Amino acid sequence: MNRSDAARSRALASEEDELEAATLLSGEDAVDTTATKDSEARKLMLRLGLSFFLFGLINNVLYVIILSAALDLVPPSTPKGIIAFCNIFPALVAKLGWPYLLKGRIRYARRLVGCTAISVTGMIVVALFDSLYMRLLGICLASFSSGLGELTFLQLSTRYHPPSVAGHSVGYFASGTGGAGLVGAFLWWELRNLGVRVGVGLSSILPFVIPLTYFLILPRPERFIGRAFPIPEDDDMDSAAMTTSYAPLPRGEDEDDVPVTEPEAAVKAPVALSMEDKWRLAKPMLTKYMLPLFCVYLFEYTINQGISPTLVYPVPTPDTHWFMSLLIHSIRDYYPLWQLVYQSTVFLSRSSISLGIPPLPGRLLSMPAIVQGVILSTLAYESAVGIFGDANEGWSFAFVFLLIAVEGICGGLAYVNVFYRINQEKHDTPGVDPERAKQEREFKIGSIGLADSAGILMASLLAVPTEIELCRAQVARGKVFCQSL
Repeated sequence: MNRSDAARSRALASEEDELEAATLLSGEDAVDTTATKDSEARKLMLRLGLSFFLFGLINNVLYVIILSAALDLVPPSTPKGIIAFCNIFPALVAKLGWPYLLKGRIRYARRLVGCTAISVTGMIVVALFDSLYMRLLGICLASFSSGLGELTFLQLSTRYHPPSVAGHSVGYFASGTGGAGLVGAFLWWELRNLGVRVGVGLSSILPFVIPLTYFLILPRPERFIGRAFPIPEDDDMDSAAMTTSYAPLPRGEDEDDVPVTEPEAAVKAPVALSMEDKWRLAKPMLTKYMLPLFCVYLFEYTINQGISPTLVYPVPTPDTHWFMSLLIHSIRDYYPLWQLVYQSTVFLSRSSISLGIPPLPGRLLSMPAIVQGVILSTLAYESAVGIFGDANEGWSFAFVFLLIAVEGICGGLAYVNVFYRINQEKHDTPGVDPERAKQEREFKIGSIGLADSAGILMASLLAVPTEIELCRAQVARGKVFCQSL
């Protein structure tokens, strides 16, 4: 080989080395870019989950604080059921009125600021006035704000795409509402020693977390456009749902500061759903979603308010039941224990989606209601008759503990799965105005909320006669603990 051939060979080898190095560098750049995008997507999902968890927690925590403080808010001669009524009826009015009667776009920023103002005002009224009627007015204001806030956050979740992101927001919102039961009870336990005026007054600070989260933490919907997110493995879910490319809708001058992500199209004129449109959308959901949710809450709150107060047994001693004696020191400890078991299992089951547990199949959405009905009948029989007899309170305690835990699991599963299913439904139809499709999604998920509130309200009406009759049945067989509560 002559010198020119050797030089040519070295040049070719050098070019090959440079090409290989460039290929490796480009591959590394691609890997770095992919890793950066994955990291950004994880951060967005974390912020989204945290935001909706805080929305659910703060929105519901005042409801729990008011119920926990019922004994301290009204005179001893006042039926405590009036607190439960004022704490749920205004929320039902909000859930019925806003989705069905109001038309046009939702201004989320304005609505949430309004909810915060109403909630804070309600708690301040409760704290500053000793009059029963003024305190009931304050409770009604806080309840109205909570009901309107709940449906607003569920509607807000429909603004996010793809479906896995929207489902992520619903899962964490449900988890936050479940955690509110534990956090609210704990907060009032710590604050009650300060008195109603100071304790409730300090609680009025909590609603300010909502607008701070909305404006400072919550990522805007357009941040999720063009990013890769996992597709939920769900046979019941329409695989074609939301497969269109998404782009922000044009915004009018009166639109709030959260852009809307929809299939690329132009909004030609203002759109507002008529009552006929809303009835057409709501009718298929009556038996599929509303009836199971109504029954679950009817059975659940009838158990909690009408049956659980009568599930009392003799105070255990360390010699006979050492574990029970660690939890129960007087007959008044039974009801708070049942509520703690219930709230804990509700929190766990409402967190099922956020914990990565697959949702219930659509065909099984009615199963929690059926199980709740069986539990209600069983606990009512245990209270009135005593399945294991009065001499076996250890078996009765364990049996009731288990049933109330299952009750909480069923209640939480019903809530999170119903709203998750509605959120994940395919609503977009080719050729339909994207603004109309957006309003249809918002209406459908917002209109379901009246089912659970109606169930709770009906349960509050049934609970009082149920408790009275069960107590009479116990007294008739010589068990008189319920009379001393």
